[in-house]
Amino acid sequence: MSYKIIVDSCTDLTEEMRKDSHFHFVPLELQVGETRIVDDETFDQANFLKMVRESPTSPKSSCPSPEAYMKLFGGEEDIYVVTLSANLSGSFNSAEVGKNLYLEENTSKNIEIFNSCSASVGQALIAHKIRELAGAGKPFHEVVEAVHKFRDGLSTKFVLENLDTLRKSGRLTGLKAVITSVLNIKPVMMATPEGTITKLDQARGIQKALGVMVEAVEKDVKTPQDRILGIAHCNNYGRAQYVKEELLKRVSFKDCIIVDTAGVSTMYAGDGGVIVCY
Repeated sequence: MSYKIIVDSCTDLTEEMRKDSHFHFVPLELQVGETRIVDDETFDQANFLKMVRESPTSPKSSCPSPEAYMKLFGGEEDIYVVTLSANLSGSFNSAEVGKNLYLEENTSKNIEIFNSCSASVGQALIAHKIRELAGAGKPFHEVVEAVHKFRDGLSTKFVLENLDTLRKSGRLTGLKAVITSVLNIKPVMMATPEGTITKLDQARGIQKALGVMVEAVEKDVKTPQDRILGIAHCNNYGRAQYVKEELLKRVSFKDCIIVDTAGVSTMYAGDGGVIVCY
């Protein structure tokens, strides 16, 4: 059966995946002050980060409409959709509404919406798994079952330069201490199984924080020989490469990909942020 993988624009695919005609993007929108930015191929990361630095308020995102998803549901293909965590965005709910509306008139269509419970490269790993299974000719119901199980086994961790955007937007849970830039304390964050964000640890300085994250991954990863390590970075490839090298010294992952953040994931990661998912 032919298939189509639809992802919202928080998904940071590799260049190879972007060129694959099975993948289709649905853009979110960003807003900095009074300026609205469509998160598509026109997104200018450098200008966006400059606007965020100069804005007294936190940037915001708005999810795609149900109609935006429905436009891509046509055709004979099985449809798989991967969205940003439902606890961070309305993208998942919007896709679900679009699915239900579409199925009212197309009752035999195969459509599955995956709440990634993650973001960025975490979404990319889920999309990669869908392609692996659907591309091998697995039946729709087998792909759905296997990908849900795969999603539930993923872990996401990240290090940020600062928490300003996440704190101002109210998207932090379980943060018990106020971390100030004066002390140069860098938080090591993680996604919960439900897809919310919480603090895992902290360290003095970005390099030590990256080291703490590497140690946390080494400690809790299960069956790494069967896993792809995904690393996303915002405007700092050197940090991503450092994390890759340190982890591969310690853990025998099946493979590793490094991707650049764009659009919505840039808003979450902030300039210099590094995200790992495995």
